[in-house]
Amino acid sequence: MEDGQRRMALIASQGTLDWAYPPYILASTAAAMDMEVAIFHTFYGLTLLRKDLKLKVAPYANPAMPMKMPFGPEAFRKIDWPIPNAVMTNVPGFNRLATVLMKRTFKKKAVASIAELREMCVESGVRMIGCQMTMDVFGFDIEEFIPGVEIAGAAGFLDFAADADIQMFV
Repeated sequence: MEDGQRRMALIASQGTLDWAYPPYILASTAAAMDMEVAIFHTFYGLTLLRKDLKLKVAPYANPAMPMKMPFGPEAFRKIDWPIPNAVMTNVPGFNRLATVLMKRTFKKKAVASIAELREMCVESGVRMIGCQMTMDVFGFDIEEFIPGVEIAGAAGFLDFAADADIQMFV
């Protein structure tokens, strides 16, 4: 740590659209607060480092997920649509629909895209670390990732995280 600068260490282990937001929102905010930040991308979180993001929502993995509509009359948009898991897992195209609706909602609410948040992180000096073991297991090549990605094993990240004021697994 430099001159008492606070440090945040994050682990991103999920690669869906909804799970991509927390690490990048937290990291970009911490960097804006002048913290030293590193995100260790492991397992499915490693896909967040790809140049070409093709993020989707997996609503069946989160039965608590609200499904409010981003369009239509105000009364229609306020309805909470509790959708049973049986529908989410058995209706063809449901994941695609949920992804489209979530992206539309984020855009309507002026929320930055994952690509934009990730770029903010990179421009702010957030260290983007890809897990070496995950790369080996899943067959990723560093050329698939955005420029500036570091590759490290668990020990390399833990060296950074051991001195962090804030450590999170998201």
